[in-house]
Amino acid sequence: MTTGVVILGGGGHAKVVIESLRAAGHKVAAVIDADPTPRQVAGVPVVGDDSVLSRLRGEGLTQAFVAIGDNALRFKLARGLREQGFDLVKAIHPSAVVSPSAQLGVGVAIMAGAVINAETQVGDLVIINTGAVVDHDCRLGAACHLGPASALAGGVRIGERAFLGVGARAIPNITVGADTIVGAGAVILRDLPDAVVAFGVPARLQGDRR
Repeated sequence: MTTGVVILGGGGHAKVVIESLRAAGHKVAAVIDADPTPRQVAGVPVVGDDSVLSRLRGEGLTQAFVAIGDNALRFKLARGLREQGFDLVKAIHPSAVVSPSAQLGVGVAIMAGAVINAETQVGDLVIINTGAVVDHDCRLGAACHLGPASALAGGVRIGERAFLGVGARAIPNITVGADTIVGAGAVILRDLPDAVVAFGVPARLQGDRR
């Protein structure tokens, strides 16, 4: 086992990531999961938990991807992989439409049918889920997650580790703070601060995550 991508995470999100990587021409070598029970995830064997990473690196595997939906945990695990000498690959489904002027960080997941338009900047470890739309000049902070069918108009800024649920929408030039959660179907008409929960149409503050 000297080639291919090591996947951290053995849940449903990992299945989608594995299929995206394969569709883009990557070989997926192994899955690492907190539950090391031998099994397969989308046809890829689970070979252990985090304790086997150093062995895999010693066997010549150099590429990895963190397929964990939890934003803060994904950020933490990615840091550990880099410290062990792994390179973080991008998982970009071939059906996604990515502007040539967009800038993509490492370890990003861009799922089937997603659209990223001109001059948008996508930070490391961002998830742009199935069918999500990111229009021109947006700025997506590291490890944020745009849920399936969500949509950002031009110039929107999403903070680090923020999460937008399924079908959430933001009008032009809105800012969503770091670590903020926006509920499914919400329509964001005003800036949202860091570390809050908001949902509804229009989106209203419903709690604080501090």
